Amino acid sequence: MHDFTYHAAGSVADAAAKVAGGEDAVLMAGGMTLLPTLKQRLAQPSDVVDLAAVAELRGIQVSGGAVTVGAMTVHDAVANSSEVAAAIPALADVAGHIGDPQVRNRGTIGGSIANNDPAADYPAALVGLGATVCTDRREIAADDFFTGMFETALDEGEIVTAVRFPAPETAAYVKFPNPASRYAIVGVFVARTAGGVRVAVTGAAGCVYRETAMEAALEGNFSAAALEGMTASADDLNEDIHASAEYRAHLVGVMARRAVAACG
Repeated sequence: MHDFTYHAAGSVADAAAKVAGGEDAVLMAGGMTLLPTLKQRLAQPSDVVDLAAVAELRGIQVSGGAVTVGAMTVHDAVANSSEVAAAIPALADVAGHIGDPQVRNRGTIGGSIANNDPAADYPAALVGLGATVCTDRREIAADDFFTGMFETALDEGEIVTAVRFPAPETAAYVKFPNPASRYAIVGVFVARTAGGVRVAVTGAAGCVYRETAMEAALEGNFSAAALEGMTASADDLNEDIHASAEYRAHLVGVMARRAVAACG
């Protein structure tokens, strides 16, 4: 691990000031990705600004037909929230199947989406539900937030403060997990919302994306049968030791049908 200066931020404003004051500072949420990266000497920040003590970034609020989750809220808190389970059960389900108990008790929603791992679960939930990412500077629609592999619309030094999820009519998430990491080889989040059907796919490509053809098919007939025979295009899908692009394309269709069936 390279040398760096550690800072424990006391507030969002304090964190923003500390990041701005560093030559090449980074924010740390749960540290699930950053700490291994530092240990392997793959990054060399001048400063690490820890958000763990920023109480204003933690907590869950349900009001006005929406669930707002603070950026430093750990996955386990979302998974076991009775309020989340009542308002958006699919969101609690997503959080409950991230990684393992150790990851769920340290990893945070803000850290997950800011990192934007192409196989992470939360991006599918955000895009699938049409969520809004709140930062210390603005609000960003989920459709505009995730821009590429490990890339987001966040500006330098911008801090995610919360995510606001509108409650859908029905929703479900189904993934084909890597048995070791539990990351999604392919995961599909399906939601029927006031604005229409949304189908978000993670793990298959370099970044979460929407399967618009499946959305159109489900608009007329919200059932697994409407997706019978449908797969994703294998063009530009991920290919690695775990699955070929063609297999991932097939899995998108399978997981989508299962997710629709799980919606009830």
